[in-house]
Amino acid sequence: MTQVIDDATGLTATEVAARVADGRVNRSTDASSRSVWSILRANVLTLFNAIVITAFAFLFVLGRWQDALFGFAAIANAIIGVVQEYRAKRSLDRLALLHAPKARVRRDGVEDEIPMQDVVLDDLLIVRSGDQVTADAEVLEAVRLEADESLLTGESEPIDKGPGDKLLSGSILVGGEGVARVTAVGADAFAAKLTAEAKRFSLVKSELRSSIDRILRWITWGIGPIALIVVNANMQAAGGWEEAFRSGAWDEAATASIAAVIAMIPLGLVLMTSIAFAVGAVKLGAHNVLVQELPAVEGLARVDVICLDKTGTITSGEVRFDAAHPIGHDQPDGWRHVLAWNGRVPDANATARCLADEFTELPHLEPVSRIEFSSSRKWSSASFRGHAQGTWVLGAPEFVLAGRTPADEPALAEASELAATGRRTLLLAWSPRVIADADGRPEASGDATGDAPDAELPADLRPVALLTFREVVRPDAKATMSYFAKEGISVRIISGDNPLTVAAVAREVGIDTGGGYDARALPTDLAELADVLEQHHVFGRVTPSQKREMVRALKSSGHTVAMTGDGVNDALAIKDADMGIAMESGSAATKAVSRIVLLDSKFSHMPGVVAEGRRVIANIERVSMLFLSKTSYAVAMSLLFGILLWPFPLLPRQLSITDGLTIGIPAFLLALLPNTRRYIPGFLQRSLSFAIPAGLVVALSIAYVSGHARAIGASESQVQTASMVTLACIGLWILVVLSRPFTWIKAAVVAAMVAGLVLVLIVPIAVEFLALEMPDIDTVIDMAIVVPIAIIAIEVLGFWHRRRFGTASEIAEPERARLRREGG
Repeated sequence: MTQVIDDATGLTATEVAARVADGRVNRSTDASSRSVWSILRANVLTLFNAIVITAFAFLFVLGRWQDALFGFAAIANAIIGVVQEYRAKRSLDRLALLHAPKARVRRDGVEDEIPMQDVVLDDLLIVRSGDQVTADAEVLEAVRLEADESLLTGESEPIDKGPGDKLLSGSILVGGEGVARVTAVGADAFAAKLTAEAKRFSLVKSELRSSIDRILRWITWGIGPIALIVVNANMQAAGGWEEAFRSGAWDEAATASIAAVIAMIPLGLVLMTSIAFAVGAVKLGAHNVLVQELPAVEGLARVDVICLDKTGTITSGEVRFDAAHPIGHDQPDGWRHVLAWNGRVPDANATARCLADEFTELPHLEPVSRIEFSSSRKWSSASFRGHAQGTWVLGAPEFVLAGRTPADEPALAEASELAATGRRTLLLAWSPRVIADADGRPEASGDATGDAPDAELPADLRPVALLTFREVVRPDAKATMSYFAKEGISVRIISGDNPLTVAAVAREVGIDTGGGYDARALPTDLAELADVLEQHHVFGRVTPSQKREMVRALKSSGHTVAMTGDGVNDALAIKDADMGIAMESGSAATKAVSRIVLLDSKFSHMPGVVAEGRRVIANIERVSMLFLSKTSYAVAMSLLFGILLWPFPLLPRQLSITDGLTIGIPAFLLALLPNTRRYIPGFLQRSLSFAIPAGLVVALSIAYVSGHARAIGASESQVQTASMVTLACIGLWILVVLSRPFTWIKAAVVAAMVAGLVLVLIVPIAVEFLALEMPDIDTVIDMAIVVPIAIIAIEVLGFWHRRRFGTASEIAEPERARLRREGG
């Protein structure tokens, strides 16, 4: 038997409990952080870990546990990676839970706000403009309800919703209000079924991860053939395959081959990237900045244009009534009462609510028809009978009086003068006609249509009064703008307010760009729009759809764009930006589509947010050059020694120590240090352009030292010792070059690594463990010649690399634009 739910009261507590008990509740996974399984998979269940563990086990079976140190390092890497990412996940999940969106429901006849995951089947949702729909529902009541379903269906235009229509979970309400009954929750909801498709709108492009993944794919394809070449060379050096197995020398050959294969795998690079992202997100979280996707930390560094919605970002969002400026000497009866009514309607926006403090006398006014405010129309209207009879329109003066008579020019001129002082200006206008039919609905054939998006104004409107409001500029806004200017980040201020008002606020925070650009004159062609955006920086009278087009135009011209805002009218632009940043005080829809949420709604966090992104990407780039230099010399040595049929000149244990001293330990520390270097596109090209030549320098140096040592009859232990010292010295100099400019922390790290190398070479237990043997004088002389030459080569390479790529401030703007377009 179908249970009947009372639409007036909603579900009872008993009915809710029954639905929770049998699982008809809106439980869903939090997309803002990775699952525990995905963290384990990314850090443990990888091809390279499989290779490392196989080699680790093989050496243990051979009894060569000393050469299996790399296995312990890999295990430690995996544990550190899992622990760090899990800790970051918990921190971000706690933040996300504290600031999770709520749903309004009607239960037992009472409206209440509950966590969205507590919504159950058949709940009555109370939905309003700015909400994100939490579960699939059927509309029961609607007043000009509009939903944007582009996140789910790709349909870019808002869709009108009436009784009987479906509301899809994940869609955004951009207008009106209504009541809807939940028809599907959790995994059965539309958004859950289309998770994979919907995520394409929320994935942050990560140049770091895509570049590292590309390198790992190259190594994956190459490691097998190169390993066969190395194994063959070591077996041939042991007397050939048959002789090696007969004499038992094959285990030495196998150990040397494992050393070559393990050296080619940049295990720590993936770990460092994950840790850097996670630590960056946690550090931002400690400052009330919620990162909804970890790669967004990197995206912050790539931003070169920030689009700001004036209200709620530059200004605090607090609006105060300033003054009323009556037009003429004969105002219609009841105009002050109409303003009082506008300030008290339930859906009044922040500007209209200010009227309630000034206009306190409120007789009983019941509108016979009404059109709510729309950010695209820029006005609202209401018609009354009896007291204050007629139709009253409140909105932006140039929209309310658009196309009016010459008699309206003085009102528009006065509005412009008031707006130029930085005050937000609205106009109250009146028509004696009451636009309503006998049923109280707007006339279908008249000049006003209540539900239609293209609602028109009465033709006989008369200006009554101009109303001015003052916005509170954030005290830290000027310093924030100064930071962006210093760091080469261009700012576009876009607002729905009068351009003169927006320009006045912009000047107050240090951006002097004339009178502002009226968005009603913006071209619709994307290329033309991009040209306007390059020439102008302050825009007024911008509609929500224009904000979105402005973001797209900036992206089309090669910019990486961040968009900040707090209103539902910002949601579409925030969704399309490379980096969407929402205020916690903003609408649920805006926060839902953003990458980052400023939890205390303080725009002053933005410099720290951008700086953290730059720190992460700059440090990972530096660390990647260390790891890729190792991979480069390992591949070069493997091919060179394999072709020459020489045995690989290093034991795994010796490589483990040199890796730890020249790469592993310093990389871990360098990845977490401050770094203000500006972002430049082309991470992969820059990294490889240093790493490959550096690797060749190392490989050729070791090839000469080890080859000459063998030629003069040195023992294998002497050859390996000479190779290890040569590798360690050149590797430490690579560390020196990549650590510049030096700070005392970096200098201490390098000094500690040099001290560690010295101790390894002189402490007896370390010498014995690493099977080191002092080379003869000829080999020492070779090392004394080769190492300085290699250091000079590394210095020249570092100098060329700095001159070729430099910093973003050293690259001309046309070149930067080309690099942005071409990705390097």
